[in-house]
Amino acid sequence: MSVPGPAPRRRVPGPSEPGVAVPGPDFPEKRTDFTGAVYGSMLAASVIAASSADETHPRLSLILLLVVTGLVFWAAHVYAHIAGQREAGKDVTFRQVRRVGRHEWPIVEAAALPALAVLVSPWLGAGENAWLALAVAICQQVAWAALGAHRAGARPRQVVAEGAVNLVLGLVIVAAKVAVGH
Repeated sequence: MSVPGPAPRRRVPGPSEPGVAVPGPDFPEKRTDFTGAVYGSMLAASVIAASSADETHPRLSLILLLVVTGLVFWAAHVYAHIAGQREAGKDVTFRQVRRVGRHEWPIVEAAALPALAVLVSPWLGAGENAWLALAVAICQQVAWAALGAHRAGARPRQVVAEGAVNLVLGLVIVAAKVAVGH
């Protein structure tokens, strides 16, 4: 019978890294949470999949859609959290709103790389289509999910499972894009 050793040491991310909860009444302990980054990546992939290359300026339109959608969903998440606090009878301060806003900011950040892929795609030979950006969004979704599982102390098999589940979700978005003909 083996005796369990000490718990594995985990690197604690810095406050500017995506998914880092800021301690306080809304987020009581410092922990790694990549939910916003995974969600934002999936949101970006969905926006890309639903976009159309038939517009006058498809790249500019898609970049704006990615940024605006990320900002709107970020604001909705912040609002929902704050409204939930108020409904629970808790006072809400501006400091708490800022803290929640920082915590949810990875939703917006997740649009940056896909938007950059849209911007540079013609120079990489991808033309006006959005497939490169969609691939970037799905890759970062898988990476954030796997990294989050790893940082949470998941076993290697669980980390792979997290990545695989998110890859399947991303491929469902790709299948929807193909089926709709965008």
